[in-house]
Amino acid sequence: MRNDPTISVSTRQRVQAMAVEMGYQPNPLGALLANFKRNSKSVPVKACMAWFNCWPDPKKMRGYAEFDRYWTGAFASAEHHGYRLEEFVCNESMQPSRVEKILLARGINGILLPPLGRLTFDWGNFNWSSFSTVMLSKMEFPPCHLVSPAQMWNTMLAYDKIREKGYKHIGFVGEPWRPMSFAAGFLWSQQLYEPEASRVPLLFLPKDDPRNHRKILADWLKKHKPDAILTERSHLPELLAKAGCRVPDDVGLATLTVLDCPIDAGIYQNPEEVGRVAVLVLISLISDHDRGIPTIPRQILVKGKWVDGASLPPKN
Repeated sequence: MRNDPTISVSTRQRVQAMAVEMGYQPNPLGALLANFKRNSKSVPVKACMAWFNCWPDPKKMRGYAEFDRYWTGAFASAEHHGYRLEEFVCNESMQPSRVEKILLARGINGILLPPLGRLTFDWGNFNWSSFSTVMLSKMEFPPCHLVSPAQMWNTMLAYDKIREKGYKHIGFVGEPWRPMSFAAGFLWSQQLYEPEASRVPLLFLPKDDPRNHRKILADWLKKHKPDAILTERSHLPELLAKAGCRVPDDVGLATLTVLDCPIDAGIYQNPEEVGRVAVLVLISLISDHDRGIPTIPRQILVKGKWVDGASLPPKN
């Protein structure tokens, strides 16, 4: 009934079909007690779940405060529920196939995938069917269950807060990467509040051509004259200064993540909660023997909160 992989698929399906025919319904309290008794007898030491560090330089990942707080929240949640969260490096120096063998040898069947250090990663022939997996960042592969910040909702919250401070001509500077939903939230808010003729077009700074960012930004500022900018790009204050634009005298500035960014007004994405919830989801998958790439991936989005800052004072 628990989809135990040590029992053949045909036997499990036959028993489950008969249970449905007989009108069987599980007793949730009884199931909790049975699960506790199983684990307390068969797992005398803490079970382990894996945290994959896929960065070319593994030390850099938790050098970002956002990602470090993912780890903090996940580690505390794992400890609270009797697990140990352990980091595994998975990159050119330690190929996925090698990591897979280590996990299987140690009986580790749960994986957390925090943000990767680059947009693509070659997983080779890594056998996902042996593991329950949860992502903490939107990636196109593997298409697993996801726990992440509610980027679209957070952007709409930021837009509302900027308007409350008296700004009327709000622009957005971001990065053209499909998994990010910041621009979608901005466009929806703009559609709700601004007449079409006065909307500031979104500015996407191409990541592969940073040399032209200053000119692209300067031309956009001159043409559209925003009085406030909402951004996901941490280097925007530097670009604005080089373009001769003063913050907050000439333009108010807010960020979609106040961590790891030299902008103090904007969204705190509650990364500790993202890590905590990711562990809860992973535990549920492990308990259900839910392994492999899911047929229907699920997403849990954690809302952030607004933080006031000197970069976006109330407009006179």
